[in-house]
Amino acid sequence: MQLRPVLPVLMAGVTVAFGLSGCAAEPDPGTVTVLNSATDTAEHTKNQKFFDRCAAKFGLRVEQNSVPADQVSSKALRMASSHSLPDILELDGSELPQFAETGGLRSLDDLGVHTSGLSDSGISLGTFEDTRYGIARSVNSLALYYNPELLQKAGVRPPRTWDELRTTAKKLTSGGTYGFAFSASPNADGVYQFLPFFWSAGGNEARLDNGKGEAALRLWKDLVRDKSVSKAVVNWNQQDVNDQFIAGRTAMMINGPWQVPVLEAQDKVEWEVAKFPVPEAGDKAVPPVGGTVMTVPKSDDSEREKNAAKILNCLNTRKNQLDWGEAVNNVPTRAAAARAYAKQNPKLAPFADLVTTARSRTAKVGTRWPAVSDALAGAFQSVLTGGSSPQAALRRAQRQATAGE
Repeated sequence: MQLRPVLPVLMAGVTVAFGLSGCAAEPDPGTVTVLNSATDTAEHTKNQKFFDRCAAKFGLRVEQNSVPADQVSSKALRMASSHSLPDILELDGSELPQFAETGGLRSLDDLGVHTSGLSDSGISLGTFEDTRYGIARSVNSLALYYNPELLQKAGVRPPRTWDELRTTAKKLTSGGTYGFAFSASPNADGVYQFLPFFWSAGGNEARLDNGKGEAALRLWKDLVRDKSVSKAVVNWNQQDVNDQFIAGRTAMMINGPWQVPVLEAQDKVEWEVAKFPVPEAGDKAVPPVGGTVMTVPKSDDSEREKNAAKILNCLNTRKNQLDWGEAVNNVPTRAAAARAYAKQNPKLAPFADLVTTARSRTAKVGTRWPAVSDALAGAFQSVLTGGSSPQAALRRAQRQATAGE
């Protein structure tokens, strides 16, 4: 999720307040409070089941306060100003640097939260400036979904390289069906979908104009020019892409495991998942890793922090991570749990493989990510709609991303 533009400004003003507690009424000492974005009733209920499972072991109870995902940051800031922060703050991984920079989060190492055995991508999602502040129970990424019936009719197989992607997409384009679809919307959805192409080509978010990311823009432009991809992708979010797939208007798409419940609930099209196509055979796909991380805000009550750490350690055992991954169609971050997940869910196994090479969006640029994200969105939008060359678009994006530095 992309941060709201006002956040960095507000964050600077609460550096001290963020780490304090005390003025507001203290919750029951046996209650661990959580702020998260589990507003969906089913997700909230699943969360509570796991919280209760862990809390019972320590004679505690867990109370969730769930708000829409785009309101978690602002809600946390208001709570910080009134000294009423929760014991556990669950953030989108891309938001972690903004909070960690204030000094208001407790290091997981200091709390004794166990992170050994976690995947590199899982660790990177919760790390800021080499310190681990957040732990992810599970993560997600992107892969290639395809309609096996349409591929069989066209006599093609899921593409493994960019050349194969372009050729296959052409062969699958017929009548009212495009061969391929992705989101190129000028926001977080479009950027998230562009990153696997950009990174796999060698693009660098810290240096957008290094010349290597241009190939990703050329590929997107060529796919649209071939008419294998609809021009409307510049307006589609990831749900729109999934809708196109279910409606039979595209044979392949890029999307994440969060679409699985919708896909399983329909019977219009068959679907399978394949690994992400790479520039050349033998290359490794580098998709973004997504998901939330659980953090512990600093408090003047060490006992509350210890209770929060107990809950986090319990939630992240191999069994609990595997059970949670099964419940939400995400890949556990413990390597052993991820392997078990892939065996138990062969249809989604490509996601388990892809998160081993996935990267955090903020790993290189930290708190600069919102500006970089906006600049990347402007780059692919200008190439797809305005006729800009990939080179010019990324040079302009680099200037935009570093303006004011």
